[in-house]
This record gives sequence, structure tokens and C-alpha cells, in this order.
Amino acid sequence: MSSALKEYLREMIHGMYEPILKGSEAPPSIRSAQPSRVGEGVIDESTFQVIEADSLFEALNSANTVVGQSTLYRSIAQPLHSVKLIKAKQEAVQELASNANLREKIEALLEKASTREQDFYRLLFSKFTGFFGSSRGDSEIEGYGYATYKKGTAFMLDLVKDVRALPTPESDYLRVLTDDIKQFGSTKIYSLMQGPVYLTEGGIKSREEKKRFVPAAKFRPTLFKPFFILAVLLIIVALTTYGPMVLGVSFSMTPLFMLFFMPVLLLSYMPAVGTFDRDSCIYPLRKRYKDSEEMHTVLEALGKIDELLSFYHYGKSFGSPTSLPRVIEAKTHILVLREARNPILGKGNPNYVPNDIDLDGQKLTFVTGPNSGGKTALCKTIAQIQLLSQIGCYVPAEDAEVSVADRIFYQVPEISSLEDVEGRFGKELKRTKDMFLVTTPQSLIILDELSEGTTHEEKLETSFHVLNGFSKIGNNTVLVTHNYELAERFKENKLGRHFQMQFVGEAPTHKIVEGISKVSHADRVARKVGFAKEDIERYLKERGFVSG
Repeated sequence: MSSALKEYLREMIHGMYEPILKGSEAPPSIRSAQPSRVGEGVIDESTFQVIEADSLFEALNSANTVVGQSTLYRSIAQPLHSVKLIKAKQEAVQELASNANLREKIEALLEKASTREQDFYRLLFSKFTGFFGSSRGDSEIEGYGYATYKKGTAFMLDLVKDVRALPTPESDYLRVLTDDIKQFGSTKIYSLMQGPVYLTEGGIKSREEKKRFVPAAKFRPTLFKPFFILAVLLIIVALTTYGPMVLGVSFSMTPLFMLFFMPVLLLSYMPAVGTFDRDSCIYPLRKRYKDSEEMHTVLEALGKIDELLSFYHYGKSFGSPTSLPRVIEAKTHILVLREARNPILGKGNPNYVPNDIDLDGQKLTFVTGPNSGGKTALCKTIAQIQLLSQIGCYVPAEDAEVSVADRIFYQVPEISSLEDVEGRFGKELKRTKDMFLVTTPQSLIILDELSEGTTHEEKLETSFHVLNGFSKIGNNTVLVTHNYELAERFKENKLGRHFQMQFVGEAPTHKIVEGISKVSHADRVARKVGFAKEDIERYLKERGFVSG
């Protein structure tokens, strides 16, 4: 890879997101990332909740480190829209899958990092209560921070050492990440962590920064400081030798002087030296670490490497065929899947029924069928696979071709509240409007029913106009509906494709087939949950509301 291409890729990688710890006053939180507002990112909060993104994260997550889990969660909340970057991540995942030696060494590195990562966060964010203080909660640590400082800096120093020992990756994305960590070893922050550190009149300096003849106190992260201990002992000797003479008492009192002054001076020594080191060295040093762009780059690189291993393990452990989708650029949204399974429900479930899905320039796709036939699961499968494709992960399909969606929207019937002046219908229609105004031909829109909360005739008319509007934009719109009249109206106008969930008798096969279903099977569902007509009559009789 040329240096210009490498710098371009590095800029893309670093421009993906703000670093997880940048500006933070607390250790990384796994679920701290939030989806964008409508129109500002690929998915919004409502879609994020509806497609069960938290459950998707749990299905994917095998990251060792906290920063790796945070990185994975952030990717799901804020998926990529750069084809080049997605492909670069895919190539890195493929290298981990094919290069067992590199993968095993990285896994060992990540496992080691996971056992020591918290030491670094304790150094950055804990309060050290001193010799006589007591800790209250995880954010406070007794003492002056010496042990925490040594363990925290050792985490970063060992990370650089371990990454330098890795074989050089061939994929550009993975090489940039490992190079970011290696290059940290050439920074001033690394020198400060490595030590020695000097406290000068001009501030804290590393060995390389300190000029030879500039007076300085050498910081050692320990209370045991030979020079100061020697000075204390000399003071004790002087006091016990000359104290009786100065006070005009007998030299036979010397042992009493020693018994008094020795513990007093020693007890004074520890808080004086410890407090000085904590406030003048440890706290200022960790502030420099927290403010360091290089440190943030290292943690981001570690998290992204850990995320790649999660993708590899997800694809390997799914239990059914998975593939890395061919991600393409297209003027209108495309998604074509062969033998696709739901990324959550299909994991570890060999009996999950796969489906072929073809959304290649269809604009409108209608999915009809009775309750409990699998319509919603199918549509969530579409949305979740689109999302997985845009974070560089394997998808549960034997083959997949996907274009990058600039928006992924999934709308479900809204529940109105007392504050909704226009009621359920108005609330839902406003959501549809917000989606419509930011939709482009590259968007994927999934609608689970439309125009709920009004009469059947008005629902039919409003839904027709809404769907006709999306059709003119040219994006992929999928409608899950029981409203077969609506589907038939578009079919008469030769618009859209029409699918239904297959049933054999009253039993669902969970397969999608062409056609429009006019059956609801509501009575079957009512019988299944024990609330059909005959059940209601029996309950009334049992409760004494109807005589025998």
C-alpha cells in the first residue's frame, strides 16, 4: 500500500467516529453510543429500538475488552455509509479468518488486554484518597495512586510491546490499526509512561525532554524514596542527640526523644510525600494522558481490532452458512439475499427456515399473510442484515449483494399518549412524514402497516398516497400489511412486487412466496392463545356471568 493510500485510509478510519474516551470523565460505557436523529445518520432511535439492535449486539458480541464492546455497539448504533471503508473492514475480517497464526496471536493479545484494561481506566478516572482516607465506591482508591499508576501505564506499555511482536497484517485496515499502536511507542506520552519522569520548574518532563543541567526532582511511583528517608533519619538523629541539650534536660531522656520523634516524623513523611507525588505528578500526568490524541488513537485501534474478532467469531459460530456481502454503490437501493436467516433468531438454530429475498430495484414490495406467519421476522431480517452489511460483518445468508443505504427506517404502529393532540393516526403520520422528507433513492424503508387509527377507507386512501410518494422517490419500500385491497390496487397499476407468507392448511411454513394473501387466520390465533368465541363463553360461564 502506498503511503498516500495509507494516509487516506487512516484519515477515513479516524474520521469514522469521535474516540470513545475523548472528553469523558468516566471509564468507557459499553452502551454509551446513541443512534442519530432522523435524517442525520443511517438509523434513528426508533428504528434502532424496533429492529432490536440491543439483541443484535448481544448476538454479535464476543469482544474481550470493554473498549472493543463499546466500539461494536457504536458501530451498530451508527453504521457506516462508505463503501471503501466497509470493504476495508471486510478484507481485515477475511484475513483473520484465513490467517490462523495472526488470528491466534491477536486473540491472545486481546485476552491479556482484557485482564489489565481496567487498571488503565482506574488510573485515568479514580480519586486517590490518601493514607488515612477510605474509598467509597469504585471511583475511589485508598492510597496515593502509586500501584494504580504502575499497573495503568504498564497496560499501555505492554500493549505496544505485544503489537510490535505480531506478524505484519496484509489487509490495509488491520495494518493501519496495528501501526497506530506501534507508533504510540514513539510519542512523548509513551516516554512519560515508560519513565523516568522529572519534575522541573518548567513542568513535568520525560527523559528526552529534560535538559541535562536543569535542576529536577525524579518522580518514582513509590513511597520508598532513599534520599527523603535518609533525611528523616538524620533529623531524628539530630533531635535525639541535641534535643536534650537544647531543652536543658538529662541525656538519659534520649530514648524518650527517639520514641516520640521517630513515629511522628515517619507518620508525617508518608502523607507529605504521598500527597506531593499524587497532586504534583500522578494527577498532572494522567491529565496529559487523557488529553492525548495519541492515547485515544491507541484505544480506538484496540477496540476496532477487538470488533473485527467479534465479526469473525459470529460468522464461525452462527451454525448456518454466513457470508461477507458484496457491498456495492448503486443509484437506487439494492438488497439480494439467498437462503437468508434472521441474525438473532437463526443463530444456533439449524431449524430456522431461510428465505430468498430480492429487492433489486423493486421500489415497492408488499408482504401479506396471516398472523404468526413470519412477516415481521422477515422484515426485521432484512433490516438487520442491511445493518450488519454496513458495519463490515458477516451476514447469515449463503450469498448476499447489498448497496449502502443512506437511511434505514423501520416504522411500526405508534402508541399515542395524552400529549398527542392528533391521536394515534396523527402521531404515526408525522413519523412517516419525517421519514419521507429525508428519504432518497438509496434508502431502505420498512413499514409495518400504515395509517393505523382511522377508518378502513381512509387508511386505504392515505396509504395509497404515501406509498405512491415513496415509489416516485425510487427507494426500496417494504410494506407489511393485512390490507390486501391496498396491495391489489398497486398490482392493478402494475406497481411493486407482491409476496405472502406461505401456509399449509393453518400451519405456517415461514417461507415467502409470490402472491397476495386475503386470509388473516385470526380465529386460529385466538384459539391458540385460548381466547376464541367458545373460550370467551366458557370463561363467562365459569365466572358466573352466564347461566348454564
